[in-house]
Amino acid sequence: MNLKTKYLGFELDNPLVPSASPLSKDIDMAKRLEDAGAPALVMYSLFEEEIYHEDAELDHYLANGSDSFAEALSYFPDEMHDFKAGPEEYLEQIRLLKEKLDIPIIASLNGVSIGGWIEKAKLMEVAGADALELNIYYLPTDPVQSGAEVKDIYFDILKAVKGKVSIPVAMKIGNAFSALPSFAKKIEDAGADALVLFNRFYQPDINLERLEVEPSLALSTSDEIRLPLRWIAVLRNQVKMSLGATSGVHTAEDVLKLTMAGADVTFMTSALLKYGPEHISRIKTDLLQWMEENEYASLDQMRASMSMKNVTDPSAFMRANYIKILREYQQNN
Repeated sequence: MNLKTKYLGFELDNPLVPSASPLSKDIDMAKRLEDAGAPALVMYSLFEEEIYHEDAELDHYLANGSDSFAEALSYFPDEMHDFKAGPEEYLEQIRLLKEKLDIPIIASLNGVSIGGWIEKAKLMEVAGADALELNIYYLPTDPVQSGAEVKDIYFDILKAVKGKVSIPVAMKIGNAFSALPSFAKKIEDAGADALVLFNRFYQPDINLERLEVEPSLALSTSDEIRLPLRWIAVLRNQVKMSLGATSGVHTAEDVLKLTMAGADVTFMTSALLKYGPEHISRIKTDLLQWMEENEYASLDQMRASMSMKNVTDPSAFMRANYIKILREYQQNN
């Protein structure tokens, strides 16, 4: 059985790619991920706040106001100073990972403005990054700012970065966009080599004892694959760029479902934080066993077989599915 897949122009041995998390900050941990079968590695994000702390500059997008808080930033809430690293430390980590690992290293930039991103993107390429993931988190709070203006932020950042680097660039987005197929097509037209669906933004909570707003981290569950599964199934035959699924990938069953929807790779963080790097090897074993039992020779054979274009009833991915679920629930209760 063949688990090979292609992503960002790389031929990978399997689709089980560790996404941005603190795991990539430790060289020994990164080596364990590779030894367990990780075919590529997305580094922890370099956050825009860290860039501007060094550069001491802001551009007009940041002035519009947003709160950035993304993957695993609070995984070690009492040791934040150990997790954070500025641009120079980040570039050095790229060099170390490239020296110690044989798999592609994908650097990650997280923020909302152009500014220092452009120069840092080029420096990441020079340091040895094989690709970049633009992990944009913009929370619009201005009532006069339109949805089109928000989307333009994504296009502007992508075009600026693509104009600076020659390595492949993936765009990682959240799920709160209207007309997602149109948005995805424009991202592709703007030069993205891959689209990652969806960024799992952590939401703030209120501490009733201290009466403070504080970040909160809850690891994902397999139930969360349903959102990327639906939209990858919808988008698979509408765009040519690579599609990555993230949020809720924990088991071989999750990987199989997302592959059948049309995903090229399936990213995971929560499962690795919970079960350790060797969980990749266990998922690979389960994948091969399922494929043997169900007579699949490769992932390519099943990829997109359950996309919206290829299923018998495409309405299952749309509103009709919602109505059917409600009726079945009423009948059973």
